[in-house]
Amino acid sequence: MRILIADDDPQILRALRITLTAQRYEIVTATSGAQAIARAIDQRPDLFMLDLGMPELDGIDVIHAVRGWSDAPILVVSGRTGASDKVAALDAGADDYVTKPFSIEELLARIRALTRRIAHEDADPVVTFGDATVDLSARSVTRGAPGQQTHVRLTPTEWKVLELLLRHPGRLVTRQTLLTDIWGSQHVSDTGYLRLYIAQLRKKLEQDPAAPRHLLTEAGMGYRFEPGTAATAGEPA
Repeated sequence: MRILIADDDPQILRALRITLTAQRYEIVTATSGAQAIARAIDQRPDLFMLDLGMPELDGIDVIHAVRGWSDAPILVVSGRTGASDKVAALDAGADDYVTKPFSIEELLARIRALTRRIAHEDADPVVTFGDATVDLSARSVTRGAPGQQTHVRLTPTEWKVLELLLRHPGRLVTRQTLLTDIWGSQHVSDTGYLRLYIAQLRKKLEQDPAAPRHLLTEAGMGYRFEPGTAATAGEPA
């Protein structure tokens, strides 16, 4: 499991890297908020450990940025002990909060607890919307009433786009996230790719591709999978 540790204290970073590497975790480090976001995009960590008091962007800003595209657990490790700081971090999207100084035993226990949550939530679900059924484990898509379903063939790229959206139901997935994850960071401006594949997915999966109810556009930002919503007439791609 890959853990991103963001802290501007080099001694803490060194100690945590040594300790967690010995526990067979893969460690990525950052010394500022901006660096943490950049490395999160590049490395896609399974868990975040964030200090709140970092230069450039503080931990709350990082949490807000990460929560725009990732559901990975966030463990705040901070010297701020006030209740208001803890509430702010948890409200922003953090999953747990440990105050400095901390014991390694407690920190490892918190990581194990969050790891168990990852294992539980990573079970590949079957997603149903409209008359479509998507089995993320079997990587299969069917349409039609029970007993009358037909297989829908998706290209590998169409599948990648669909899976990213379905794994974040009801949440915006930005164009940058989709482009970086599927085509790489060098294609973050190639939005034409997305329009093409989203249009193809709508033709294959929406009952009315011109008025999509499930694969929705967030104008100027990205796309969102909505399991159940009213149609939006004339929604642009």
